[in-house]
This record gives sequence, structure tokens and C-alpha cells, in this order.
Amino acid sequence: MSFLEEIQRRRTFGIVSHPDAGKTTLTEKLLLFGGAIRVAGAVKSNKIKKGATSDFMEIERQRGISVATSVMGFEYNGYKVNILDTPGHQDFQEDTFRTLTAVDSVIIVIDAAKGVEPQTEKLMNVCRMRKTPVIVFVNKMDRPAGDPFTLMDEIEDQLKIKVRPLSWPINNGPDFKGVYNIFNRSLKLFTPDIQEIEERIKFEDISDPTLEDHIGEDADVLREELELVEGIYPEFNNEDYLSGELAPVFFGSALYNFGVQELLDSFVKIAPTPQPSETEERVVKPEEKGFTGFVFKIHANIDPNHRSRIAFVKICSGKFERNKMYKNVRLGKSFRISSPTAFMASQKEIVEEAFPGDIIGVPDTGNYIIGDTVTDGEDIHFKGLPSFSPEMFRFVENADPMKSKQLAKGVDQLMDEGVAQLFTSAFNGRKIIGTVGQLQFEVIQYRLEHEYGAKCRFEPLSMHKACWIECNDEKVLTEFKKRKHQKMAKDKLGRDVFMADSAFILQMAQDEFKDIKFHFTSEF
Repeated sequence: MSFLEEIQRRRTFGIVSHPDAGKTTLTEKLLLFGGAIRVAGAVKSNKIKKGATSDFMEIERQRGISVATSVMGFEYNGYKVNILDTPGHQDFQEDTFRTLTAVDSVIIVIDAAKGVEPQTEKLMNVCRMRKTPVIVFVNKMDRPAGDPFTLMDEIEDQLKIKVRPLSWPINNGPDFKGVYNIFNRSLKLFTPDIQEIEERIKFEDISDPTLEDHIGEDADVLREELELVEGIYPEFNNEDYLSGELAPVFFGSALYNFGVQELLDSFVKIAPTPQPSETEERVVKPEEKGFTGFVFKIHANIDPNHRSRIAFVKICSGKFERNKMYKNVRLGKSFRISSPTAFMASQKEIVEEAFPGDIIGVPDTGNYIIGDTVTDGEDIHFKGLPSFSPEMFRFVENADPMKSKQLAKGVDQLMDEGVAQLFTSAFNGRKIIGTVGQLQFEVIQYRLEHEYGAKCRFEPLSMHKACWIECNDEKVLTEFKKRKHQKMAKDKLGRDVFMADSAFILQMAQDEFKDIKFHFTSEF
């Protein structure tokens, strides 16, 4: 297969959803990590495990939620599908935002009963900013749900995107009978059996009287609703979808693998091939021969037995080959990548080559950080991987003086992952961890103890916002840092950060020092 043919068959997408709080097997995950892989034949056993296929950290299996991005790839009907599963929990939205920079399209999972949730709106804003194509999957149709037309209105209103149903449900809850696939004109009947994947029944003409043989008196209701769908919603236009202006909508039940195959079949046909990527210097096109890629995620202890650390690299152009020397542009050094890996959640295998759109894992001994550009020699810098200003802050203290080295190493590596952000106070030198939510502190504490053998305690710190400061006038910057010495800190890269106690204090500082720019993301 030629280089261009390899690119054309790649599909790389992210799954975003807002999971139920508390302990759940997270049926959203089973949508593509259980269902898609089972449909693709990549997993021989049809038994649903307690945790989703993608949840490989012990804390994820305990809590039933994802707290880290997972990467999986498999072959499906001649296509190479790469899935990046993002943490649905709002406390890990920064990891989600970064992951969305590495995908070419997104599947948003929405609960049929709850509708669009606030976190989903935030994620959609990121997709809109990047003009990322979006497909919506309405999940849990086997449970009592709202009217599908009302749900369509809610999606359009809250996600601010036009929708076009490509499948349509027949009832919901206990009366759920299945879905009619508008995209390929077929009917699929629902049976609550996780083991089986139902065959489709072809219905080129919905007025066919044999439809009653399958769904009884609901046939007339389905015909009326489909007529309404055709009248209300615009025709599906692939160009509108690819430009991020139209979202195709599918219905199903992820828990029972129902609707997953239809989603996958449609997805591989309409989803974009690997797209051009922006760098500070130029636009990189996937068909270029020169290899380029960027690190969007780092994970320490992906295998706790070997203390392994993996940098996830999204390939943007050129062909990656094992055992070749590739340059880390930030360091200006080249490294031989001898054991690149492809992933099926925590399972991995060595790959000899990879193409644009693929995600590879590069063994890392501390040479890479999030945002690093990797090339075969060219000095370019990919952009779009910021860190956001945290909303919660704690002093981190060592709870076991005998394990100070382990604590320092653990904090250092977890911060490299982007789990949270580390600041060092200029006033007293104390370490401050900043996060988006409380759950991140619990995850850090758990992982430090179980992966590094170090115990820590967090002390409360009343803080409103941490913002990066920048000024062209060195004299003004020095004066500001002198005046605000007690509230100044350095981030992990040594950049100046102003820690404001309140919104009022921040506003006062902005009003008083007009020449200083206050940034709320680290990318400036």
C-alpha cells in the first residue's frame, strides 16, 4: 500500500462524555472501547468486564471513572481507527482539551434522559474553536428518555450546532424496539443481549407494509416521525460536517452494543482523513515526506511493575520508522526510538512503522514534556497545547520524611503528565499544586502512595487565580514582582506567575499595571 493510501485510510477521533458521578461501569466507555472493538473483532471474548476496556489504572477501576486519557487503535473494514478516550469528569477537563488537539474528529456521547450537560458544552466550545467535526451519539435509549425531537432542539440550542439525525429510535425505555438507520436505509431491532450483535434488515422504502411485521403499530408512528425529520432538518451534507457546522446524530444503547456498528460504519465513511496541523512557522500537511509529530500526553507508570513512562506522540506528517533518530526540537537533541508502541488500552505492542493520524508511545526517561515537537530534523513548533489557570490550590507537604526523594520524583513526574500544575512560591519556597477540581488532589495522593511509595498531605490555600505575567518593559515587570513579592511564584518551566487572592485583587493589579499582560493559559 502506498504512503498516500495509508494516510487516506486513517481515522483518528476522540470520545467525549460526561459520566454519572459515583461508582459506575461507565456505559459511555463501552460505546467504543467495548462495543467498537467487539464489532471490529479485536476482542474475542464477548463478556463485559467490570470496568471499561480503556480504564487500566487501579483507581479508575475502583471508582468507575476515567482519570487519564487512553489510546487504542485497531483495523476495521480496511480502515485504521485510532481512538483517544478522554476523561469525562470535569476535574480533568484540561487533559481532555489537550487530547482534542490530537484528534481529527470527535464523538460526543449524550445521555438520552439527562440531555446536554454543562461539561459537554465546554468540550463543544473547544471543538468549535478548532472547527473539529462532531458526531453525536445519544446513549441509553433502553432506559426511559425524553422526546427525541426535544432532545434534538436541546443539542442545537446548547451545543450551538445544526444537527441531522442519521438514525431514529423506535420508542425508548422498556418499549424500545430499535432504530431505523436513515443513512443506509435499514432497520435494526433491539434485543437486550450483550453477547449478540443483531443483523440489519434492509428497508429501502419505509412505506413497505412488511415493516409492520417487525415493529407492529409503531410502524405508522415511525413513518410520521421520519417524514418530520426530513421536513425539519437539512439534508446531510458531508462538507458541512467536515467544517464543523453540522453534527450527524445516532441513537443506541452502548451497554448492549446496540447502534455501535451503525455508528462505526457511517463514521469511517464520512469522518475526515488526517488533517493539516498548524505550527508557529508554517502549516504541516500530512502528505509531506518529512516526519513531524508532537507530544500531547505523558503517562508515568503505565506498567507499575516496570516504572515505565510513555510519551504519546501524534504523527502529523511523514512516515515514522522504528530505530531511526528523531529530533526533540525543544532540546535540540536527537534520540533513537527503538521501542515505539501501539496501544490497546494498557496492552501494547512494538510497531515497525506508523503514518499520519497514528498515535505511538515513545519510552521516555525524562526527555519529553507535553507540547514537545518531534521531527526528522526540521525546527518547527506545534501550537495549541496550553495549560489552563487552575481553580483550586493546596500546599503539598511530605507526610513521611524517609520518602522525600520518592515524593519529589513522584510530584515531578505527575506534573509532567499534566495531571495538575506545580508552582514554587517566591516568598517562602513552598510547593503549591493547582488543579481544576478536588478529585485531582485525591488522584495525586493515591498515585503518589501506590506508584511511588510516598505519602503526602495537602494544606488549604485560599487562592482565586494563578496567571502568567508578561511585560516588554523589564523595569515595570521588576517593580510589579517587588510589590507583589508575597504573591509571586514560578511554574515548572521557571515562568513568572501571579497568585491572586481574589477577583478584586486581580482586577486591582490589572488596573494598576496596564503594561503587564495577565495570561490565563500558559500558551502565549
